[in-house]
Amino acid sequence: FAISLFGTHDKIALQIGTVVLLAAVAALIGVLTLRHWWYGAAGIAAFGVIGVAAAVSRPAASATWALPSLIGTAAALGALRWLLPSAAAATEPATEPDAVPAAGARRRFLAQVGLVTGGAMVAGFGGRQLSTRRGVAAARDDVVLPAPSSTAPAAPAGADLRIADLAPYVTGNDDFYRIDTALVVPQVDPNSWRLRISGRVRKPLELTFAQLLARPMVERYITLCCVSNEVGGDLISNALWLGVPVKDLLDEAGPRDGADQVVSRSADGFTCGTPTAVLQDGRDAILAVGMNGEPLPVAHGFPVRMVVPGLYGYVSACKWIVSMELATFAEFDAYWIRRGWAEQGPIKTQSRIDVPRRGKDVPAGQVTVAGVAWAQHRGIGKVEVSVDRGDWHEATLADAVSIDTWRQWSWAWPAAPGRHTLQVRATDATGETQPGEERPIFPDGATGWDTMEVTVRG
Repeated sequence: FAISLFGTHDKIALQIGTVVLLAAVAALIGVLTLRHWWYGAAGIAAFGVIGVAAAVSRPAASATWALPSLIGTAAALGALRWLLPSAAAATEPATEPDAVPAAGARRRFLAQVGLVTGGAMVAGFGGRQLSTRRGVAAARDDVVLPAPSSTAPAAPAGADLRIADLAPYVTGNDDFYRIDTALVVPQVDPNSWRLRISGRVRKPLELTFAQLLARPMVERYITLCCVSNEVGGDLISNALWLGVPVKDLLDEAGPRDGADQVVSRSADGFTCGTPTAVLQDGRDAILAVGMNGEPLPVAHGFPVRMVVPGLYGYVSACKWIVSMELATFAEFDAYWIRRGWAEQGPIKTQSRIDVPRRGKDVPAGQVTVAGVAWAQHRGIGKVEVSVDRGDWHEATLADAVSIDTWRQWSWAWPAAPGRHTLQVRATDATGETQPGEERPIFPDGATGWDTMEVTVRG
């Protein structure tokens, strides 16, 4: 729900909502504490217990992970004891309308609240800064990516139409969409990182980051898409990836008969299950270490993530990956499968209108209508545009590096004054046209034609 409502701002929305909820609960505890000190102590202790439980239940957690919650609980109890006498004095009914002592008590209480609030903000900001310094930004800067043994074909000159407001063929790292379950981005040290390939294999493997970098690398343009992408949505991006072919690693490990699922695990405990057959069918499924010519950004999975063309990310694009376990779909359900999403998530043929921009009027005459279409690992064969739900007009397709990336398209529309409806549909390289039936993203991706209203000025 949060992803559909807030898009890539879902985590910020959740965090703001959490702060508002905590503030409301804390205010209630404060009111009750004026009746008796133990209400406040119990409320703060409950928050502390929840914090400790959340910390120590994280993957690879140790007992020291409980310390911030314990220290915070102690500090909160101390602050409460310090504030309570002034709060009680400030809320006592005044015996006279202009009683100076009551006014002084209120001023003293507010001053103390200001000091506590300021101290909490300084401590919080300092903790964030300390966490950042303890992070892996410096280690990422030290990574030297190896030259690929197989380079990606150069993007054709006509792959990017360079039309204003049209999504560029290659998405910059800062603009690449991010959807995952990590509220706090995992900080994985490449020096201690290990990848374990185990389960139903003949030869379990364990690789360090240095050993992974020493293996033959391939470089490929691949478009990734989130299953939560609504029709016409922007949870899709294209990048140049550098990494080790997953097929090579699986061939070396030797999956046993019946191992039809590869369960990838993230450093934060997230799991996704990918069909073994897909990872071994020859497509450019890779364990990526580079993105658009630089080491993976921390928010996009540094030091290593999986990239698989043709599958939605929830079943393939595991970030901060630390293990791959060969299993079966019958014996294990990954994170999103337990929540009702489809077991296997092939990407559906889709298209989107980027130009004209939604809500923007255009002048009468020839108007450029443009956008992107995708059907990863099948390719786009045709894009058509309809005006006012009339005949379909074939658009001009831009070039593309491969069937694993999206394609830009454009169509010259002789626009007459008035209010008009534009629709777009794509046909993949196998001849299958995206359906017009509107279906929600759950459980295996949305369907329908991107539709927009445009006002043409006379």
